[in-house]
Amino acid sequence: MAVTETLIYLDPDAGVSLQAQIRQKLVDAIMLGTFPEGRRLPSSRKLAEQLGVARNTVVLAYQQLVDEGYLISRERSGLYVNEKVRQDRVGFEGSERQRRELSPRWRQRFRGRSTPEPAFSCPPNWQQYPYPFIEGQFDTSLYPVREWREASRLALGVREINQWAGESGDADDPMLIEQIRSHILPRRGIQASPEEILITVGTQQALYLAVQLLVDSTVPVAVEEPGYPAMRRLLARRGAPLVYQPVDAEGLLVDERLDNCQLIYTTPSHQTPTAVTMSMERRQALLALAARNDALIIEDDFEFESNYLNAPHPALRSLDSEDRVIYMSCLSKVLSPGLRLGFMVAAPEVIREARKLRQLMVRHPPLNNQRTAAFFLSLGHYDTFLMHLHETFRERWIALRRALNYYMLFYVELAPAQGGSALWVRGPEDLDDTFVAKEAARRGILIEPVRHYYATADAPRNCFRMGITGIPLERIREGVLKLRELFHDLTENKSETFADARGEHLTGAALTAAVTDTTMICIIAYGDPCTIGIHPGGKLVGIAGYSNEDRDEGEWWIENDRWHRRWSRWAWGETGVYDVRLDGDIIKLFDEEGWLIDRAILRRNSADEDSGEEKTA
Repeated sequence: MAVTETLIYLDPDAGVSLQAQIRQKLVDAIMLGTFPEGRRLPSSRKLAEQLGVARNTVVLAYQQLVDEGYLISRERSGLYVNEKVRQDRVGFEGSERQRRELSPRWRQRFRGRSTPEPAFSCPPNWQQYPYPFIEGQFDTSLYPVREWREASRLALGVREINQWAGESGDADDPMLIEQIRSHILPRRGIQASPEEILITVGTQQALYLAVQLLVDSTVPVAVEEPGYPAMRRLLARRGAPLVYQPVDAEGLLVDERLDNCQLIYTTPSHQTPTAVTMSMERRQALLALAARNDALIIEDDFEFESNYLNAPHPALRSLDSEDRVIYMSCLSKVLSPGLRLGFMVAAPEVIREARKLRQLMVRHPPLNNQRTAAFFLSLGHYDTFLMHLHETFRERWIALRRALNYYMLFYVELAPAQGGSALWVRGPEDLDDTFVAKEAARRGILIEPVRHYYATADAPRNCFRMGITGIPLERIREGVLKLRELFHDLTENKSETFADARGEHLTGAALTAAVTDTTMICIIAYGDPCTIGIHPGGKLVGIAGYSNEDRDEGEWWIENDRWHRRWSRWAWGETGVYDVRLDGDIIKLFDEEGWLIDRAILRRNSADEDSGEEKTA
């Protein structure tokens, strides 16, 4: 059937001429994009035959459209849709408006409860920004193209096609189920039978299935505050009474506010959006509360592979002896968001009901993709890629944390985190996250305002998130420097500069005497204690972390009345040159541009102390 037969229907009883009907239908098709710009139209003879009208009727309709600029004629080639017609024409709005006026009142027909869309969305052209600190955007340069192609080739073998191409009911690929059961879940300490695993179209479908099965207007549900907005919207559509449970440095608070909740949703590995990790004590307390109150837990474990400082804690499901935890995770977070492969692990009764419900939407995620992912896992490509991705993101995460600590120490505080794909940043009190995000974008910096993660009205206005998945390592430091300039321009509580700072400017012998054989007790943006021992002979010893886990050594000297220091690893191993002011027992270091870089309590080492290399704050 020719395409025009599906576009043009002529009504002999319409009250307007056939020529006018042809013209109107063609204009509609052009302006709606059904006939795209530059498209060649059928010849007048062919269109007349298709419509069963005289050729002259079509010729006259075509000629009028040429005269009006909708079509252009190319010699010996035919008629084409004018490439400029959509940008030059506004007359089509009338017919479009008429179509809208005659269409059904769709909003009145909707029976599902509408929920607002998220307040923040990443710009579609985010890759064109030089400093995209946006979480969740995929760095295509990291994708394992060769390995995925090999897995795809194997999945397209004749024997494999015979297994996945036919009708399989609602069953998932047994090879992928086995790989998840034996390869991925043991990393989280989870043991599961095939009957306890369901493949989903990403974690979002797993959440949808669980909410549909377990929640209605009679089921109180606890969610994290701040927390995952899409989960709140799912629960709101079911009319669930929600308890917005606060989060602290150890994750979801476990207290009496959870006592009446029949379902608790949590993201314990790296809480969305603060990235804090739920402590073992808190995990055990949550499981005990659920057992005591006969409650269920949904564990959204989407970022368990991204601990950079310590080993990950075992999943809640692995600690659950009563089958109260429904565990969800995905392969998409590691491989690519577009893959949309997730999985649910729960009691067999839950999986059976979830499978029945899934069948009403989609019988199963595409089996060819499932088999490809299964080969990717079985060939060891997943492990290799995961190690590469982990190291790459670890470098970026640490680089961002260090840059914020070095350049923006007196502007920001970082939430305590062990890893994740983003840092939660708290700025000065007078900061407005939405305004700052817009101004940062003007300077090529993308950051994420966080108000949409809060359900309550008292959301902080001075917090934002900075992600590391889409920005190359070499741009992180420069991007933070640009952000510091923006903060200095926008905030009222500006950081001190050398010119206006309090304290005596130390130079020469006075500077040497003031710093030799002392310890700097420092501030760190992410909250860890830090001390720097300044020893005679020019040796530096730095110790950071609650367990002294981050140590470095370096050297210091005085040159041209400025203090110089160079670490082996810290501060990128570069030589820092500082003007020094001493304000009581507070030492202040300013870089060559006059920016305040460090401020610390300066303590002189007593004679009966050892070298000071083991001092901690």
